[in-house]
Amino acid sequence: MKILIVEDEPSLREIMQHFLEKERYVVETAATFREAMDKISLYDYECMLLDIMLPDGNGLALLQELRKINKQENVIIISAKDSVDDKVAGLELGADDYLSKPFHLSELNARIKSLIRRNRHQGDTAIECGNIKIIPDKFEVYINEQLVELNRKEYDILHYFITRPNRLVDKAVLAEAVWGDHIDQVDNYDFIYAQIKNLRKKMNDAGANVEIKAVYGFGYKLTEV
Repeated sequence: MKILIVEDEPSLREIMQHFLEKERYVVETAATFREAMDKISLYDYECMLLDIMLPDGNGLALLQELRKINKQENVIIISAKDSVDDKVAGLELGADDYLSKPFHLSELNARIKSLIRRNRHQGDTAIECGNIKIIPDKFEVYINEQLVELNRKEYDILHYFITRPNRLVDKAVLAEAVWGDHIDQVDNYDFIYAQIKNLRKKMNDAGANVEIKAVYGFGYKLTEV
């Protein structure tokens, strides 16, 4: 799960990033309106944490631009401005939630999980495809009702595919989603091949009736056998 933090205050931005990375999110950051615009125009995120007051612009204007280019990121506004007008304006522009500063990081995490669960999985905690079940809140994977041990990247890859069944996924898009935006500077994707090879073996050994198929010249696709 990839998150973009748009926050100009360095210490808060770093605290949020460190905490969310410990919670196993892939986290990118932007400190200005322009930096955030560059990132959202190039990359996709499952959730954006957006401050209203930015040194070179307004977070609500950034939210407007996000919707103009038809981006569907979930957005939680995080701001010291706690007026009703700001909340209403943000929600009317398409924000999904509003959290006032100061806040507890545990509450932020709970709101992110609730938002992703509500918007991506119709409120269900578990995600299922074939005989595979993922429990995102616990980072657990069950195949044929048996717990399967995966490393972090194997889990992240499977989670990405299982929320996009039967969809062709470019290897570069997969790399950005699982490893972060800086990954577009690598020379090759051998690290993806290795992780997917190991994941496939574990799925096969556990008797999964779902497989990740390579699509020559493009990437991969999750399909039921």
